[in-house]
Amino acid sequence: MVFVGPVFTREAVTAPRRARMYVARSAYVASLLVLMATAWQVLAGTQEVRNVGDLARFGATVFQILAPLQLAVMMFFAALSAASAVAAEKDRQTLILLLLTHLSNFELVVGKLLASLLNTLVLLAAALPLFMLIALLGGVSHLEIARVFAVTLSSALVAGSLGSTLAFWREKTFQALAMTAIGLVVWIAVGEVVARGAFGDEWRGVACDRWAVAISPWRATLEAAQPFAADGAAFGLLGGAVNLFLVVSAAAIVLLNTVATLMVRVWNPSREARRDTMPQDAAATPSARQKGRTRQVWDNPILWREMRTWAYGRKILVVRLAYWLLAAAAAAALVTLVGQAAMPREANVAAVLVPFAVLSLVLINAQAVTALTSERDARALDLLLVTDLTPKEFVFGKLGGVFYNTKEMVLFPAALCVYLRWAGVVSFENLGYLTCGWLVLCGFANMLGVHTGMNYANSRGAVAVSLGTVFFLFVGVAVCMRIMVAFSGSFQVQLTPFLTAIFGGGIGLYVALGVRNPSSALKLASAGCPFAIFYAITSHLLGYTLGVFLVLACTFGFTTLAMLVPALFEFDVATGRTTGGEE
Repeated sequence: MVFVGPVFTREAVTAPRRARMYVARSAYVASLLVLMATAWQVLAGTQEVRNVGDLARFGATVFQILAPLQLAVMMFFAALSAASAVAAEKDRQTLILLLLTHLSNFELVVGKLLASLLNTLVLLAAALPLFMLIALLGGVSHLEIARVFAVTLSSALVAGSLGSTLAFWREKTFQALAMTAIGLVVWIAVGEVVARGAFGDEWRGVACDRWAVAISPWRATLEAAQPFAADGAAFGLLGGAVNLFLVVSAAAIVLLNTVATLMVRVWNPSREARRDTMPQDAAATPSARQKGRTRQVWDNPILWREMRTWAYGRKILVVRLAYWLLAAAAAAALVTLVGQAAMPREANVAAVLVPFAVLSLVLINAQAVTALTSERDARALDLLLVTDLTPKEFVFGKLGGVFYNTKEMVLFPAALCVYLRWAGVVSFENLGYLTCGWLVLCGFANMLGVHTGMNYANSRGAVAVSLGTVFFLFVGVAVCMRIMVAFSGSFQVQLTPFLTAIFGGGIGLYVALGVRNPSSALKLASAGCPFAIFYAITSHLLGYTLGVFLVLACTFGFTTLAMLVPALFEFDVATGRTTGGEE
């Protein structure tokens, strides 16, 4: 601990004193155990387990489900924790104080990185005994588990290093979170593009799908979970592609942290922060000092500020440019799929559209939650609360501003759906379901961010809960569908073992949405969402598109209203303008 400096030392000493570390560790392992038990109940209900061979096949299948799930969770929270930890220091303007101390650049950058990743690394270590338990069933060797954990650890460190470096570079929380999320998606997308032969079938005598394993954490995890390597000694002394991935990850970790260490005092304080601390007459431009020049403020000043000023920094254009490039890549991929086959497979279309849509929802949600947390960290929220702004002006101003600033994230996925209809891939009826359902989910993500930002005083906690809720909703859907496909059976057989997972999901959703501002509507929404999602999954697998749309639209629409009503009518209590005991 002395080697990485006092920043990490303080976190390592104080973290065990917080109850949430033990709660998170227990909840994570319990969730994996519940998924494992659910898969077993589905298997036992659909077929007879006769011998150790059936147990071995079950162990191998569960391992191949939990390994990618753990990778996604570790990468997401590593990147989120590292980026939000540094961004929170910037928003509270405490990073400048750290730069004034005798801390070296290495101690500041690496210490902050490891301190932010401490909880993530603890979760990974806590899950190891459960994976070793899977090995007792057969079908999984200890070497496979070691390879999977090595890939997961290295991927989490790369994701955390990326988030930390970008947060030191960018001056606003949303910029850091958005660039980190886009960077992770691009990382995985490049591996998929290489694996599908976009740059040729082989390079230097090695198949491109082997090179994809060497650069993509997703592909590397799937390869590490296999009992036998598919490439043998294709990479010389390194052996397989998984070993090359570990080397590439180590190089990326060193490179990212080296750049951050060398540039941290160059990037910080940023030009925008320096401009804010300059005298008014020196900071103003000649045009701004012209007499008589004023700007007309709208009736809703919150909405005016969100739409007509650089409330989230001038460099937000970089985020939009990166998203546009990613949207162009997704559109090109869909065009290629449609050109290769008159009716492309649904799974191939979903593999392009769904990740892009999930990224868009994450960015909308990140914009919404940081619209509140940035105001609170900068002490601007306290000033707004002493004005005569009404709750409707504040809440609808923030919601409208988020939609305006993320209009690309709302319109581009809908445009891709329109293209699929134009190409004849989906019917006009299904286009209506897709676009209307998409708009409902965008409204839910927006309102969730505002709701969480209002109810959580700690910025890092608000960001983690808000983005974590969106992330786990979609990860939960993916895992449930994977289990259903792997252990197919009737609806009656599947419902009983999934009840435990549904019950746990309802509790987790209520903790995220309503525990700090309880209401009957939020309780009903938290309890109903997991059941509705389970019904939607089964309806989708059976081809009932109308049922999927109606259930999800009604459920998430009701949940959005359940968060909106308390935000309007209990605004003073939620934001701290007054307390519940005051008259």
